Amino acid sequence: MSAIAEFHYRLPMRASGVRPGSHRGASFGSGQEFALHGRLFDYPDPRRLDLRASVRAARSEWLVRVHLQRAAVPVQVLVDVSASMRFGTHRTKLAVAADFVEAVGYSAFRVGDLLGMLAFDQRARDDLFMPPRSGRGIGNLLATMLRNCESESESAVRHKNTATHALQSVAAALAGRQSLIFLVSDFHWPLEALPAVLDLLVHSYVVPIVVWDAAEIAPPPGGPLLAVSDAESGARRTLWLSAGVRERWRERVARRRAELSQSFGKRAIQPFFVENAFDPDAMSRYFLEAVA
Repeated sequence: MSAIAEFHYRLPMRASGVRPGSHRGASFGSGQEFALHGRLFDYPDPRRLDLRASVRAARSEWLVRVHLQRAAVPVQVLVDVSASMRFGTHRTKLAVAADFVEAVGYSAFRVGDLLGMLAFDQRARDDLFMPPRSGRGIGNLLATMLRNCESESESAVRHKNTATHALQSVAAALAGRQSLIFLVSDFHWPLEALPAVLDLLVHSYVVPIVVWDAAEIAPPPGGPLLAVSDAESGARRTLWLSAGVRERWRERVARRRAELSQSFGKRAIQPFFVENAFDPDAMSRYFLEAVA
């Protein structure tokens, strides 16, 4: 068995939760980060008594050192399981997403965070819902659920532009809560609805995970004819891969990458691109740069 990938993550802001963990917290408690001096009457813990500060105090009262407690953060993964995520040359994008979720599960367990999952395609996938919980095997369980999930019905595929509505539905379930949210998708849907989704998640730290396959981002090196089919609509067509078509292919991939960066950049969010396989070291560098 291969070792489970692990990466290290930290939030750029303080966590507001009261459950002890490894992240910088905003609540007073038994931490090591000094916050202020308080009256012994207000914080009745003689172990924290500061004699020097009490002697220097303008008022004759006992002062104690008050510290900030490190807190745990609930981690949620929002996974796109639509038809386009089942495309892939060697492995499907959904399989790569499952590898990422497994790595998130192990990484969250190592720092004491809870992990939950919500999924969507043309609708909210209640069969893939998991409330936040802790455990060594939670990531493996969620990854197995993704690898074994059934595709949407043909009737659902015919309904266009509903993936964004489904995403808004699952995002609404997390509105008003502070958490770390990984939004995992290939983002092959209209980005006009993205600001509304990010508005719902304004209290959370959102990390977009853009999963692409090599066959999507570069034209094949083979012959001039290429038979293609739209995974979402099922439409089939044949392309003549002239030099101009190959160049436009690369230009539109670069344009889409820029559109994603621009759409998320307006909210000071940097997308993380995964091409063919998940790199845990690159994910660790992503968070290191975010908190630097």
